[in-house]
Amino acid sequence: MAAITSPSKTTTSNAVNTSPFYSVQLRKFAVKAMITMLAFVFALAYLLPFGNMALIAVKSTDQITGSTDSNILPLSPRTFTYALEGEDAEPYDIFEVPQEDGTVKELALIRRGRQDSDFIDPANPDAGLINWQGSWRTLDQAYELDFHFENFGIAWDLINFPRLFFNTLAIAMIGLVGTLLSSICVAYAFARFPIPGKNVLFIALIGTIILPSQVTLIPTYAFFASIGWTGTWLPLIVPHFFANAYNVFLLRQFFMTLPRELDEAAMIDGAGPFRVLISVIIPQAWPAIISVGLFHFLFAWNDYFGPLIYLLGKPELVPISVGVQVFNFQYGPRPELVQATSLMAMVLPLLIFIFAQKIFMRGVVITGVDK
Repeated sequence: MAAITSPSKTTTSNAVNTSPFYSVQLRKFAVKAMITMLAFVFALAYLLPFGNMALIAVKSTDQITGSTDSNILPLSPRTFTYALEGEDAEPYDIFEVPQEDGTVKELALIRRGRQDSDFIDPANPDAGLINWQGSWRTLDQAYELDFHFENFGIAWDLINFPRLFFNTLAIAMIGLVGTLLSSICVAYAFARFPIPGKNVLFIALIGTIILPSQVTLIPTYAFFASIGWTGTWLPLIVPHFFANAYNVFLLRQFFMTLPRELDEAAMIDGAGPFRVLISVIIPQAWPAIISVGLFHFLFAWNDYFGPLIYLLGKPELVPISVGVQVFNFQYGPRPELVQATSLMAMVLPLLIFIFAQKIFMRGVVITGVDK
């Protein structure tokens, strides 16, 4: 009796894995890729103006307003210096000249004619003049990269950058000391001391953030003028010794994340409130303190309205923001110098942000977390 066999089911080892795990991972990868691409596009769009500023700063006036104004890069016509028989050497423009064999060769235009012109080969000038039939106006001129870094030196001398840097650093650093001293003390009081009505006072302090500076501009200026502070740095420095609501908020949020057990341990050892602040709170709050310091420094560096009002008629005291703007008004027809001064004014804040980026970002993230 013959045995009856049924066909067995075979499975392929290379079957497509349709596990839900791989589907989830694929979706996560697609989401991350889209977010990264969008972030790159936004970053590129944000940095394009700065790239254009840098390119204009290394161009000449002719490159900006001349025939090459449509080119993004700083290009200048290529020339070849050649001396005709019995004449002095002169620079001649180089053009892309089509040849009979269909190739294009770069030749220097010696004589311009309507129907024919004379050229010379820069690679082999001893071969003599080459006559070309046709209108030279139809030829494309050859260009080369020509960066004008001397614009920075010219702008440096015209605007007196050393004086502007000194004024700006003096205003920023003195105000920075006042900001840190006052803001740390006020934030420490709100974070640790049982002050009656502390929450109400803190809300009132934070409410001043939404108060526009234009509202208090006239009475503030009238007060400083009445005590004879206009025309000096005092209105730009002294107010920072009385704390700032935004800085107090950041520091207070950070202080509240620190365990109170550390304060109690220090008090058991005999430390008072001031000693606790110096030995316990501040050493652990450097990310937030550095962030507040950077915020104030960048604010003071970029502040234009305040110095413009209080230092009017005192060019020897103005910071870099006002000095650059005055320079822009004077040398508006020279955009390359205007952009060069703007770039030089950005160098120091940019370097500070780059080197302190890790601590800065850590401080910003942590100070936004409430206990």
